[in-house]
Amino acid sequence: MPKFVFVTGGVTSSLGKGITAASLGRILSARGLSVASLKMDPYLNVDPGTMSPYQHGEVFVTEDGAESDLDLGHYERFIDRNVTRASNLTTGQIYNAVIAKERRGDYLGATVQVIPHVTNEIKERIHRVAREQQAEVVVVEVGGTVGDIESLPYLEAIRQFRNDVGRQNVLYIHLTLLPRVATGELKTKPTQHSVKELRSIGIQPDVLIARADEPIDEELREKIALFCDVKIDNVISEPNAWSIYGVPLMLEEAGLGRIVVEELGLGERATEPDLVEWRFLTDRIRNARVPLTIGLIGKYIELPDAYLSVAESVKHAAWAAGCNVKLVWIDSEKLERDRDVEPLIGLDGIVVPGGFGYRGIEGKVQAVRFGRERKVPTLGLCMGMQCMVIELARTALGTDDANSTEFDAFTPHPVIDLLPEQRDVADKGGTMRLGSYPCVLEAGSLAARAYGQPIVLERHRHRYAFNAWWRSWRSRITPSISARSSTPSSNRAPTGRIRCSRASSIRHSPLRVRTDAPRRRHRCCRRRGDEALPRHGRVRRDQDGGRVGRHRRHHDESDPHREGRTGPRDTGQAHLRAHRQRVRRVRQ
Repeated sequence: MPKFVFVTGGVTSSLGKGITAASLGRILSARGLSVASLKMDPYLNVDPGTMSPYQHGEVFVTEDGAESDLDLGHYERFIDRNVTRASNLTTGQIYNAVIAKERRGDYLGATVQVIPHVTNEIKERIHRVAREQQAEVVVVEVGGTVGDIESLPYLEAIRQFRNDVGRQNVLYIHLTLLPRVATGELKTKPTQHSVKELRSIGIQPDVLIARADEPIDEELREKIALFCDVKIDNVISEPNAWSIYGVPLMLEEAGLGRIVVEELGLGERATEPDLVEWRFLTDRIRNARVPLTIGLIGKYIELPDAYLSVAESVKHAAWAAGCNVKLVWIDSEKLERDRDVEPLIGLDGIVVPGGFGYRGIEGKVQAVRFGRERKVPTLGLCMGMQCMVIELARTALGTDDANSTEFDAFTPHPVIDLLPEQRDVADKGGTMRLGSYPCVLEAGSLAARAYGQPIVLERHRHRYAFNAWWRSWRSRITPSISARSSTPSSNRAPTGRIRCSRASSIRHSPLRVRTDAPRRRHRCCRRRGDEALPRHGRVRRDQDGGRVGRHRRHHDESDPHREGRTGPRDTGQAHLRAHRQRVRRVRQ
C-alpha cells in the first residue's frame, strides 16, 4: 500500500506550497523511496492552457502533452522524475468526468451530488497517480487556501481518504504564515485560525510548517504546538531561503524527512538520506563567479512566473558552466514602441521565449536582428524561433513583408504558417501540438554539437510552425543571402514522415540556435520537378522572364490548376478564407 502526504496552505496564497511539496519529494527520494507528485487546482478550467499568463503564470507542458500548473515544473526539477497528465487535477476535469458518467448512466439513476460522487472522483484520481507511477509515496499539493469555497470538495475528499486507506497511510502537512506586525513581533493567531478552519472540516494536521522571514524560536514553536494540538517536534520552521534550491536541505536539517518516515512507518523501506548530489548543486550555485548577463525578451515580463521554466533553464545552464547569471527582463512592446536597442547593449546573450498573438512581435524581431548583426549569442524558443525565421527571411528577401500568418493573414511571404492539422480546429483548449516529439539533428550543426546526440526529444506547445516550402526554396535567393539562410536540422522524423525544421542554426554563424516543433509538409506546396514554387502569391513568368500573372493564395475557385473542380480544395482552405474575411472586417 502506498503512502499519501497531503500538503495544504493557510492564511494566504503564494506561501510556497509547491516548493515545499517538491522539496519534500526530494527529501524522500533521497531516502531511496519512489515518489510521485500530484497538484490539485480548485479552479473550474479544465487546464490552464487557455488562461492568461498574468492570471496563472507559466503553462508547464508534460511529456505526454498535458498543459499543467507551473508547480509541476518544480516537481520535475527537484525530484528528477517526469510527471504526466495525471499529475495535475482541476475542478473542471472532475466535473467533466462526473457529468460524463451521469450521461452514460454509470450512477444507476442516483442523484449526483458533491458527496459522494465528486469526492469519489477526486479520490480515484489520487489513486490513479499511485498506480500509474508505481509510487511508494504520493505527495499531493492541494491548491488554494483553507477557507476558500472552491477548495471544500478537495478537503472533504482528503478527509475521507484517511478512513479509506487507513490512518497509518496518510499524513497531513499544513503550511501557514507567521506575519510580522509593525512592532516587529511574529504573530501566531492567523495560524491558529487556519488550523481551526481545517479541524472544523475534520482534518487534524500532523505537521505544521511555519513560514516567516526568519527562523522561529522555541517559544513560538511551543505556543503553536499547544494551541494547534500538534507535537512540538512536528512544528517546522521554514524561513525565507537564499534560493529555492536551498529549501530541501533546510527542511531536512529541520527534521521533516525523519518525521514523515516515522509517522508513515517507512523506517524499514527508507535508507539514510543521500543528498550529496543536491549539496553539490547548491555549492555550485554559491560558488558561481563568472558574471554573465542574459536578456530575456518577452511581453509578459510584469509577471516573471510566465517564463519560469525558461528562466530556471538559463540559470541551470549558467551554473553548470560556473557562471553567475543575471537575467535582464526586457519588454518587447517597449522595444517595438521606442525602436531603441539601448536595453540590448551589453548583453552576453539573448533568449526570446514563446508567446501568442501579434502584440510585441516586432520588438522581438528587432531583438533577434540586433543579436544577428552584433553577433550576440541568441536562442529562440517557440515563437522566438518564429521571430528569428521572420527576421532572417526579411533580410534575405529584402522586404518587410515576410511574416507569420498568425500576425498577418495576407502576407505574401508566409515563412511561418498554421500547421495543416490545425486548419479545421475550432476549440482552443488542449488542441495545439503538445508534448514530446523527436527531432533528428543534422550532423555537424550547432544544435547537434550542443546536444551531443543525433536524436533528441523536446516538448512543444504551438499551432504555427516553419513553412516547409521555404526550406527547399532558400537556395534560389542569391549566394550571398543563402549563406545567411537557416540550415534545418532535419526534414524527417525517425518514422520517416516528412516534417518541417524544428531546430536550426545559421550557416557561418556559431551563435544562433532556434527550436520549434515538427510538422507535415504544407498542404499548399506542390512539387513540379525542379520548379517547385509556393502557392502563396506565386508569380508566373514567360520564357523571357516577364510576369504573366499572380496566382491567388491558398487555391481559390479561380485557380487555373483546379480546372473542373468546384468548391474549395478542402475544408482547411475554406476555414482560412473565413479567417481572412474576419480579419478584413476587423480592419475596416
